[in-house]
Amino acid sequence: MVVLAVLLAGSLGVGTYLWLTTTRWQEHSAAWESEARGYADRVASLDAELDATDAELVAAREQLATATARISDLANEKAQLGDENVASQQYLDYQRRVSEAAGVVTTALGDCVDAQSQLITYLGDRGSYDADDVERFASDVETLCRQASKANDQLQKELEQ
Repeated sequence: MVVLAVLLAGSLGVGTYLWLTTTRWQEHSAAWESEARGYADRVASLDAELDATDAELVAAREQLATATARISDLANEKAQLGDENVASQQYLDYQRRVSEAAGVVTTALGDCVDAQSQLITYLGDRGSYDADDVERFASDVETLCRQASKANDQLQKELEQ
């Protein structure tokens, strides 16, 4: 009878230990699962940012190509204006303004493209960089590209004259 009581007490002790261990593992597993879901959401968000940045990069390259073609077309049109002396002076003045504006646009769009390429590199290897630093850099890139777009708008105004 004593042996049965000892066995019963031992079985209850082992059962309680196993129940507590199982409960702790379930809690631990739920915490890991929650953290994994958070990381998955963050990866999805960064993938969306990467896609948006890629689209901006394509748009910036298209703007650069359009601006370059338009500069060439307008320079050719202006070269064919009336009186040679007046036309030459007008052409030189125009060419200087357009060249300066085009230089600003080319530099700004080039910087934008380079920065977006660097951002794509950062987003492609997210684990190697601090998320806050990448977001700050993305904001800086957006500002840089916005400035490039403004410079392009100013060039387009100059080209319309």
